[in-house]
Amino acid sequence: MVMKSVIHLIMPLTLYRKYRPQLFSEVEGQEHVVRTLQGALSTGRVGHAYLFCGPRGTGKTTIARLFAKTLNCKNLSPKTYRLKPDNIEPCNQCPSCQAVNLGNSLDLIEIDAASQTGVDNIRELNDSVRTAASGGQYKIFLIDEVHMLSKSAFNALLKTLEEPPAHALFILATTEPHKLPETILSRVQRFDFKKLAHDKIVQKLKRVAKAEKIEVEEQALFALASHAGGSLRDAESALAKLISYAGARITAEHTFEILGVVPVEVHEQFLTAIINREAAAALAKISELYESGVDLENFTRQFINYTRNQLITFIGSPQPTGLVNPQALVKIMNAFIKAKSEFKSSPVPQLPLELAVLELIDEQS
Repeated sequence: MVMKSVIHLIMPLTLYRKYRPQLFSEVEGQEHVVRTLQGALSTGRVGHAYLFCGPRGTGKTTIARLFAKTLNCKNLSPKTYRLKPDNIEPCNQCPSCQAVNLGNSLDLIEIDAASQTGVDNIRELNDSVRTAASGGQYKIFLIDEVHMLSKSAFNALLKTLEEPPAHALFILATTEPHKLPETILSRVQRFDFKKLAHDKIVQKLKRVAKAEKIEVEEQALFALASHAGGSLRDAESALAKLISYAGARITAEHTFEILGVVPVEVHEQFLTAIINREAAAALAKISELYESGVDLENFTRQFINYTRNQLITFIGSPQPTGLVNPQALVKIMNAFIKAKSEFKSSPVPQLPLELAVLELIDEQS
């Protein structure tokens, strides 16, 4: 029992790392980035500075490590690139690849700019840049959360980016590229990472669950994907949390309970009550959610997203049917967007939702 508890405690921290892609072909949802990087490798036109930007958990660090690993792989050569230019992969067998996989490569230096923001940190990096790679062709510097650097640190980094040594390659990663100075942006090749589609996340979660010998209901998988908001890492971390809670069989109810995800049927019932001007039923649903411990602000966010999906479905249908028109859905979304902004100042947690419901029903009367 003690051993099981220990495993459960460390699971959320390690599951997404355990199944981190070790080949380009294993990367989900960022095919445009992979294809371009493999093209650079096949032609030998590798730049000296790259910017990977996009939402959290979409594979920026993973692809940076794959690129670094491939650049210094001992079992790849220009001849190999010519034989299969669209399918270049690291061997994962040579000492250089294994060092990257184990996180102890001397030629891949990872810097967390969130905790090393000062000019002195970048000066230390600049000193390291001058030293040649210990075992590979390139010495790669991965600076994560690069937007957190101070102004003086950016200026120090700029000097190195302007005239880098031939063996040095920089990969800057950020969720907020708009915070980077134009002088930095003009000296990097930019790659924009996309949020992952729900089906891509579901596919990966299925593979992870199968490998872990975990049974997960289909509805639970879709709830996990929706909750993750396009972040594969968040989805894998949430799955690990559910494994800790539920064990070898995860149901939709487990997902709703642990993640605070409200079932689609509840959103449907709530929307129907508003459309049918059933004030008592709508207010009762709010009270029921509150009494059951649901975070009402989180519910509101989910309900807005649910209503948006209904609107998109309605507009995209060649022969729209149903009880509601697009204008009504837009009004409902606007009312709940306003309600969401009022939670922090409300003296009663349920009040913003109750007022939104009553105002909407009064407008329809």
